[in-house]
Amino acid sequence: MLLSALLGGAASARPVAIGGVRQSAALDSRQFAGGEALAVWTLPRLGVAVRNDPQDLRLQFTRQQVTRELRFSPQTGWRAVGFTLNAKLPLPELAGGSLFVPLQALTLLGVTVTADAPDLLDFAAPAQVPAETLPPSPTTATPASPVTPTPSPAAVTPTPVTPSPALPAPTPPAPVPPAPTFTPVASLGTVRVSRALHRTVEVQRVVLELNVPDARLVPLTVTREAAGLIVTLPGVSAAPVTQKLESGDQLSVQPTATGAAVRLGTGGGRSEIFTLDNPARVVIDTTTYTDTRVPPPINPDALAPGVTYRQQGKLHLLSFDPAQYQTRVVSAPAGRTSGVADLVRSVGGVAGVNGGYFDPASSLPVDLVAVGGLMTAGSLEKRATLGVTARGDTLFGYPRPRYVLSGTDSQGAPFSVTVNSVRARPAPDLLTAFVGDGRSSVGADGLTTLYAAPGSGAVLRALTGPVTPPAGTLSFTFDPARYPHLPRSAGAPLTVSLNWRADAPWDGAVDALSAGPLLLQGGKVVLDPAREGFNTSASIWRPTRQVAFGTLGGQPTIAYLEHGSPETFAAALAGAGLRDAVRLDSGSSATAYVTGGYADLGGYLNTVWSRSVPNALVLVPRPGTAAARR
Repeated sequence: MLLSALLGGAASARPVAIGGVRQSAALDSRQFAGGEALAVWTLPRLGVAVRNDPQDLRLQFTRQQVTRELRFSPQTGWRAVGFTLNAKLPLPELAGGSLFVPLQALTLLGVTVTADAPDLLDFAAPAQVPAETLPPSPTTATPASPVTPTPSPAAVTPTPVTPSPALPAPTPPAPVPPAPTFTPVASLGTVRVSRALHRTVEVQRVVLELNVPDARLVPLTVTREAAGLIVTLPGVSAAPVTQKLESGDQLSVQPTATGAAVRLGTGGGRSEIFTLDNPARVVIDTTTYTDTRVPPPINPDALAPGVTYRQQGKLHLLSFDPAQYQTRVVSAPAGRTSGVADLVRSVGGVAGVNGGYFDPASSLPVDLVAVGGLMTAGSLEKRATLGVTARGDTLFGYPRPRYVLSGTDSQGAPFSVTVNSVRARPAPDLLTAFVGDGRSSVGADGLTTLYAAPGSGAVLRALTGPVTPPAGTLSFTFDPARYPHLPRSAGAPLTVSLNWRADAPWDGAVDALSAGPLLLQGGKVVLDPAREGFNTSASIWRPTRQVAFGTLGGQPTIAYLEHGSPETFAAALAGAGLRDAVRLDSGSSATAYVTGGYADLGGYLNTVWSRSVPNALVLVPRPGTAAARR
């Protein structure tokens, strides 16, 4: 039953399996008028040695120490060597640059078909895969049983006639590529293709197997084109092949006067070429970002040293070796937003996650932001905050930071005053602070503005009226009548300090970011929305994409939950073994990014693009470490 089905041909082309393993679509059979057929270049995978030449085709198969061979040429038709050919075989067919032979030929050679179903053609795995291309047929052939070829209806050869003077001569057949005129140092054997899709990033590998002990014997060259590349293999013999791959890329192999040329049309994908030995191979890895509407995923096999990725269900974790990386708060220019990846790249970071809540209309943070010891946004003084020390250690808690100005007045009396607010807008009854952005104006008629710096010990400049502090300049604005003890001239003694007023030691903090709620403390869930002033019936508490920053095994860790409520998130983090964690702005802002990825596209834990944000927590290499030298 199996043999008769194979001889009769299938109703349509079918996928091919070898030893029960389904092969690439490039190996699918093809349907012609004479029946179902396979490309000659695929037959070595079935254990058939071949000479892939339409003028001198050879198929040779050895089974149980018995060798059978079929030969074909346009002059003699099919001929059998080592057995008697009693069946009429359809002619070989040329399609898409590949030469195809009927399945009946494989059956006559003794190739075993283990399963012949309407939707699959499964061959037995061969004992070995032939490594060499068969040489040309001997001029004096081994006695063979000739069979007069019976052409298929689609490949009938017209009877030659002598044209009359009044009729044009018949069109000559297309020229066949000439045989190489060089002495080959190697031959191109099997071409293997694999493809994997990671979210919307396609990774394709083409392996050219060379029948040579060492790939270095073939000094290949690579020519890149706008839509692909050409690999030139000098001294390598090859049969012509053209194939459309499963990815849609076009692969062609053509013999040249000095070797072979392999052209891969990638349609804009990024390709890397390298060689491997034992056996000798040329490998072409092509990465194509197929849909830019979806963020590219992380590549767990291409993470920077000291970066670890874990996944538990819908929870994803990126952890960082604290000996190699430290956390920083990185902000976009005041009143602007930026993509997290851009904020990471701006400071040479390796990864980052979006920061705290902000007002979409103004792009300004609504809670504490401190960078490098300067408080750029004031604190609501009630929500969970992440702090970072100068050494890069992380702190979790509820600080209520304020600037404190101290010194001695003009009468020599000591003073200490707490700054009321951090903002650009002046208020005659308040002492306000602001870190200049180079654009925003502070002060007003009748008000004094002092430029100062933490640790400087003196006033840098004293100005009256509206002024625009340079970017990064710390300024204090006040009404001299209400604060007569504050200095009003440059050089006057003034000490500026940042009092964290925290429930734990925060004196070493230089960066800080408030968000909330605090999810874990000491490995236990401590979620308390009422303490932090969260409305659990509002959208901020809805189940959505969640992000957090915490510690796992002493390592700073970015956490991303695909979907869930804050309660679900806290429970998942505790179950994963995190010690401390604070939730960051989630939902449409949730972004967790790491450098590297497939073809250096970078990778995201979030599967949808998120909006740009005013700040982020970024992991940067510690100076002097291997990570910093990368």
